[in-house]
Amino acid sequence: MKTILLCVLFVLRLTLPAQPHERPKFVNQINAVRINEKITIDAILNESVWQIPGCTQLIQEEPAQGAAPTQKSEVWLAYDEEAIYFAAKYYDKHPDSILARLVRRDFIWGDPSDGCVLYLDSYGDKRNGYFFYVSAAGAVADGLIENDVKQPNDLTWDAVWEGASRIDSEGWFIEMRIPFSQLRFKEGSPQMWGVNVERFISRNVETDMLAYTPHNESGFTSRFPELIGIDGIAPSERLEILPYVKARAEFTGKDPSDPFNHGEKYLPGTGLDIRAGLGHSLTLNGTLNPDFGQVEVDPAVVNLTDVESSFEEKRPFFTEGVTIFTFGMGGINSNSNLNWTSPNIFYSRRIGRQPQGELPDYDYADIPEGTHILGAAKITGKIFDGWRIGAIHAMTKREFAAIDLDNSQRDIEIEPLTYYGVIRAQKDYNNRKQGLGMFATFTNRFFKDNSLRNSINKNAFTYAMDGWTFLDEEGTYVLNAWGAISNVSGSTARMTELQRSSGHYFQRPDAGYLRVDSAAYSMTGYAGRLVLNKNRGAWFLNSALGFISPKFEINDLGFNSFSDLVNVHLITGYKWSEPAIFYRNAAIFAASFMNFDFGGSRTANGYYFEGDILFVNLYGASMSFVYSPESQNARRTRGGPLTLNPVSRSFDAVVYTDMRPWWVVTVNAAAKTGEDASSFSLSTILEIKAATTLTLQLGPGYSKDNLQAQWVTSYSDQTALKTYGRRYVFARLDQTIYSMNFRADWIISPKLSLQMYVQPLIASGKYNGFKALEAPKSYRYIRYGEMGSTLDMKPSGEKGGVLFVLDADGKGPAVSGEIENPDFNYLSLRGSAVLRWEYLPGSTLYLVWTQSRLNEEPTEGFNFRNSINTLFSENPDNIFMLKLSYWL
Repeated sequence: MKTILLCVLFVLRLTLPAQPHERPKFVNQINAVRINEKITIDAILNESVWQIPGCTQLIQEEPAQGAAPTQKSEVWLAYDEEAIYFAAKYYDKHPDSILARLVRRDFIWGDPSDGCVLYLDSYGDKRNGYFFYVSAAGAVADGLIENDVKQPNDLTWDAVWEGASRIDSEGWFIEMRIPFSQLRFKEGSPQMWGVNVERFISRNVETDMLAYTPHNESGFTSRFPELIGIDGIAPSERLEILPYVKARAEFTGKDPSDPFNHGEKYLPGTGLDIRAGLGHSLTLNGTLNPDFGQVEVDPAVVNLTDVESSFEEKRPFFTEGVTIFTFGMGGINSNSNLNWTSPNIFYSRRIGRQPQGELPDYDYADIPEGTHILGAAKITGKIFDGWRIGAIHAMTKREFAAIDLDNSQRDIEIEPLTYYGVIRAQKDYNNRKQGLGMFATFTNRFFKDNSLRNSINKNAFTYAMDGWTFLDEEGTYVLNAWGAISNVSGSTARMTELQRSSGHYFQRPDAGYLRVDSAAYSMTGYAGRLVLNKNRGAWFLNSALGFISPKFEINDLGFNSFSDLVNVHLITGYKWSEPAIFYRNAAIFAASFMNFDFGGSRTANGYYFEGDILFVNLYGASMSFVYSPESQNARRTRGGPLTLNPVSRSFDAVVYTDMRPWWVVTVNAAAKTGEDASSFSLSTILEIKAATTLTLQLGPGYSKDNLQAQWVTSYSDQTALKTYGRRYVFARLDQTIYSMNFRADWIISPKLSLQMYVQPLIASGKYNGFKALEAPKSYRYIRYGEMGSTLDMKPSGEKGGVLFVLDADGKGPAVSGEIENPDFNYLSLRGSAVLRWEYLPGSTLYLVWTQSRLNEEPTEGFNFRNSINTLFSENPDNIFMLKLSYWL
């Protein structure tokens, strides 16, 4: 394998240019002109300030780095007491070839149109800043840049500003007006900002900039030219108020037998968002009685594992400007994770989560879908000597479910009044060569119903630190580290349940270093990771050692799949950044990884290979292969003994086309083989730009899994001496999943859009070949119905239901177990349509329609036609909402 890798590297090395471009000399300063005239943001550029000569010193970043641009550009910056202004003339010899398509706001990286980005480092720290984007069609985007890197950016931050563009016979032109109230900067005069300008020419796939990061080097914001001339301004006492009113109607189909379902429900509401300046460098965002009904629905998933599913945060309050809460990423420009499930110290979806309390027996129930947020506040900015800080405080209300049992109704508390707190601080030292950060989260619950104390933690606390240091003056090698301590407390019953839960499995009978402490009132754990990364150069190197102790628990306000893990990996590779005859860039990587538990058992092992290439026609491909030797599995038995992971092999390939034409295709294929499982999946994304304002996206997906040892259940049997007095039952699972993601974006204007998302999902699973683990640390099983064991069926209490009766020795002394038929057929359709109109700057009207359909009746296996017919004959739940906000 080593010989093959070296041969590949040698062949690709031959394609490298013999003489790379010399490092270009960037412009050092740009002057901003103070004005007294009124500027109309219309991209006509007839104001006198735009008649003086502008800056024309843009240089190609791509494809010919350091070369002169193929088209001339001229840019200006000006300011008055209230705002900074930007204008540009982007000349084009062939204006009919300018690509101009309207896309939704903040869709900058998926938009192939000709466009312009203005970057501002208004605080002058050479590390963070803002960007403002306007395309040739007038589409806009804004966001934050962090950690001295160009991408990824934070696109969730939204400011109130103006931008316009216009195409004519000379090219296309742009104007922006950005109020100082939307920016944070230091007091004093003169101001020392950083600035950068980026122009994208679609047909040439050309990027021109004032300053850029040369290939195989690092640093972006720190390279910005100085913006001089801004004087006599001061940070404003910002105060923005955004009240809203809403009307919500739910139509769920009346059920005469259900006392809580009258078929319709009408819910008016009102709330308030606030943004205020605290001094010159801090911003307060507050929300009272927030409503996020305009947010796109989460996709449906089928999860047969013991690991909780996580979902992307989409709620504006929790997404806007929260990059300060990024943890453990400082200093490094690559954070590879090979079989490492990195704990997320702050997972904002916990705030407003689905109520956690358990209900007693009932015939009917009315259960809240989520916990209502009474209010939340967020503070971000800088204090003292350059410390960046962030804090979030939120309170969720006490929630109740109404239940009906034998025509008797009562309310049951299922979530207590809860406070959530997050505090983050970070500072750079020695010209950003070192950094140090602190992170803390708090969860405090106030119980009224004491029965909840046995199912929910009373308090939770996490304290963490992270930092980095460069190991050389050139900034090539950087060492990044973080560590965290967690503590949760509650009743002894709750702590016992937590120790036995899927995140910990302290009851594992062959893990002598673990034990369930039934007298414990709290649990304290720790986690950390050390990463060495090579930030510069064509050769790539990344190595990491991470650990999560068995008692580490952060799921009250964070997210962690499971504890008891030690992970180590080493990755190396080579990146070809300079274009050659048949490619624009390429890379090849090789890696090895291993996982252990704290008892020393090797729970994962693998060798990873990957190759990526972007061709000159902008088609691209990525392929990877993983070979996993035998290892031990600490989770297959769900708290039972170790089992063997047989050898497996997996392959993944992604192919995509040029994103500029009216159609774009991405295809992803994956396959896995081994004694434990064989699987295949194929997904495609087809994007059709039906018009300059209409984009359609189809994303069909298909997967087929044959799992030889899918978990079913366990039951007590004292004759099972080898497996510690329990039978751990598995089965072969044949699972088929088909899904389709459909999106339509009709961008009528930059301020008016209609977006639709629909996802049908069909998942079918058939279980057969029931068997029980024969011995720990093995992949041997007792197959029910063979060698003296029995497998019988009998009707269950439910109509048409089946019970399987399992006995390991037939008429012998072994205890039999019973399980319900685990076969499933899950049919789901979820969709939403959102009309958004920004009728005034910062003021928005939403019209939202959400529909869902669900059917979970078992069938005889996967049948696409029958499933589709069943799904569309199911009575839907429809929710309509009107929401009006007004920006003051």
